[in-house]
Amino acid sequence: MIILASCKGKAPQNQSETITETLEIKAQNHTWYYFTDQSFREIDKIQHVPFKQPLPWTETIRISSANNSADSDEEICKAYAVVNRLGILCFEGNKVSISLDKMIFDDRTAGNLIFLNNTPIFSIYKSAFFNDSITEELYKSGQSEHLFLMQFDDKAKISYPIVNCASLTDEPNSEVVDFVWDGLNWLCCIKSITEERNIFSYISWKPTVPLLSLSPANVRNSIVITESDVDTFRKAKEQQDYSGAPERIRKMLTGFSDEVPFIMEVKSAGGSSNRIYSNEIRGAKEKPLNSKAVLSQSWSCVLFEDGTLFMEGALPGKHILRGGRPIAIRLPRLPAGFVYSDFVISNTTLYAAWEESRFYNTGRSGFLKVDLEKTLYSKLL
Repeated sequence: MIILASCKGKAPQNQSETITETLEIKAQNHTWYYFTDQSFREIDKIQHVPFKQPLPWTETIRISSANNSADSDEEICKAYAVVNRLGILCFEGNKVSISLDKMIFDDRTAGNLIFLNNTPIFSIYKSAFFNDSITEELYKSGQSEHLFLMQFDDKAKISYPIVNCASLTDEPNSEVVDFVWDGLNWLCCIKSITEERNIFSYISWKPTVPLLSLSPANVRNSIVITESDVDTFRKAKEQQDYSGAPERIRKMLTGFSDEVPFIMEVKSAGGSSNRIYSNEIRGAKEKPLNSKAVLSQSWSCVLFEDGTLFMEGALPGKHILRGGRPIAIRLPRLPAGFVYSDFVISNTTLYAAWEESRFYNTGRSGFLKVDLEKTLYSKLL
């Protein structure tokens, strides 16, 4: 756990003393939600969420990826989350809704949320290790599509394909199991299944026309594909040392204990693929804490899996908090075996994903809704 005192105490500080207090989320400022097999429901406590048989994280309902759209002139700054096996969550201030699509999400793994021109894009695939529906007979019969890259139409509330795996390779029984997009080039890992073994190949591709104008019917003539290799893909995905993380993040955590090892996924609001940074502590006995960070134009925020959250800047339509100095917030403590896994902020409402985590399995899951207007701006004037 991060070494933070109780609600009346203070966060550990180094010589800079950047962080001076830790705020606790009050009961009247937050609401719990959990996922059912069809949607989500409000609940008073996580302990009251019905038991759910743990399944591999690729096969169960959980928030697998989330991010904010880029700042815009619109009144509400929207955010989105991909809910594996269910659909897309849309966050609009204190309003949240879900767009379901059984045909797309029911037997596929979904995640990797990114944005292009503020349009949410995500990927889907079938996990051959856990998913029984991915068989050679099923593919040859034409009953299943090699779906890969999808875009979410926020107005129509539907998801539809941009690029299928068959648009990138002629190998049968193939899925794009992972990718990296740097804003221009797409680097993909393709897994092809044969009776003897699984074969991995790597390609780089980029469109010659606007990406959002593509569909599986016309994509072959509108992209340039180049062969790549495993070393290039690994280098693009490898963890970087935390010393190379964005300056805004490092500055925000200046007053945070430098004795805690952690791994941080940093995302730009409305941006391309994330970057992962590791803060390794030599000789540390603790397991590194997982954390997520979002860099928006006017604010930045980091959430650790134990519920410790750091924030700086100004939320939409609000003044800069504490003159630009970081704030530490303690989200409600989760039961043993549960973690906070991701988050977004829409206007002045924070949505933090939580899940019951057991090695590679996930049981119950949902999200916490927090009113930052009451938590921050009524206290830190």
